[in-house]
Amino acid sequence: MGTAEISILKKEATNAEVKMNVESQFTKKRWILTLIGSLLYTADIVLDICLGVKHINNGHNWGILTLAFVLCASVCTQIFSYMWFRDDDSGGGTIIGLHLIHMGIFTRYYKLLRKSFKLVWCKSTTVGNDIWDHLKLFGQATDLSMLRLFEAFLESVPQLLLQLYIFLLGHGDNSVIHYFSMAASFFNVAWAVVDYRRCLRRSLPQLKEMPNGLPTIIYLLYKLFAITTRIFSLSLLLVLNPFSILYMALVWLLSTAWAFFQRTDFCTSKALEVLYRAIVGIILVFTFFNIQGQATRAPMTIYYIFYVFQSLSAPLLLCMWKPKVLRYEYSTGIISAGLCVGLGLLCVYYGRLHQGEEVKTEERVADEVDNMERQGPKLVISPRMKRFLQI
Repeated sequence: MGTAEISILKKEATNAEVKMNVESQFTKKRWILTLIGSLLYTADIVLDICLGVKHINNGHNWGILTLAFVLCASVCTQIFSYMWFRDDDSGGGTIIGLHLIHMGIFTRYYKLLRKSFKLVWCKSTTVGNDIWDHLKLFGQATDLSMLRLFEAFLESVPQLLLQLYIFLLGHGDNSVIHYFSMAASFFNVAWAVVDYRRCLRRSLPQLKEMPNGLPTIIYLLYKLFAITTRIFSLSLLLVLNPFSILYMALVWLLSTAWAFFQRTDFCTSKALEVLYRAIVGIILVFTFFNIQGQATRAPMTIYYIFYVFQSLSAPLLLCMWKPKVLRYEYSTGIISAGLCVGLGLLCVYYGRLHQGEEVKTEERVADEVDNMERQGPKLVISPRMKRFLQI
């Protein structure tokens, strides 16, 4: 390579790095959104615990299930959080203790908010203002966002399903805390799904960042309509017969089997990988995710064909066997509308707004030149980050 060509590459690399400094910064807006996310997470857990205690005090067994969802989700997220701290050489005795008392996610929020506050608000020289400092913060945010995603589908989504089932049967007291708990779970799921996608795409250099504005709104609405329609249809099956839980267990087993078939390689231990695949199976019960980051057109099409069939069969079966429980037109109208809007937004997003995985040429050049020039430490992307769920 001649001197002139090297000079051109260096110039392109400098321009690209300046561009990265603008696009990849952990901004004040991002810090505020992280704080809001922590408040939503806390509010969701507190309201669910209060609702569970209220059910128990009123003599309902629903309270035990409500608290069981909270505990199960917390245990799973603590396990993954601690193992990731250990993988990153941060798993000291204090970290173990914090996770044993179920403070793992709160610890991560505290660390991320404290470090990012020094960087974006105080401009601390001890933290630095290099682009790699920002990218490391996004790496921490991505870890946290995936734990939030686990918590949303292990606790908030089942909670919505249970509370909606209670509401449809009229067994609850329809108190204010009941509605607040459902609303908090709903917003927690919405926030977790979108925040996870944005953090992951911001953290991986081979993925283009998810644009603000319309693409984010369309993606959010697509996921919300798809998930809530799924929850409503499954709650109708439970109204039809409580043993429909066996059908959900079958769907979970098939989804988990699919994760095993895909041979996911996310965790550092076999036992943890089994738990990860089981959680992925739960997520797939309610919405589609790309497990391996590969082409998804065929599996997504098959998934949503089954999704439409199951969603429409729920009100039809209810009309045939228990027409007096819930008006047929009411349930069918809600599900049909949810399906049309959700699938329509899916087509709009992936047809017009979806960002592919190609990285611009100048960004590749910047990486190559930077690696030749930089002798000191450079950013190393966490291996698990490359294997996160990628839709």
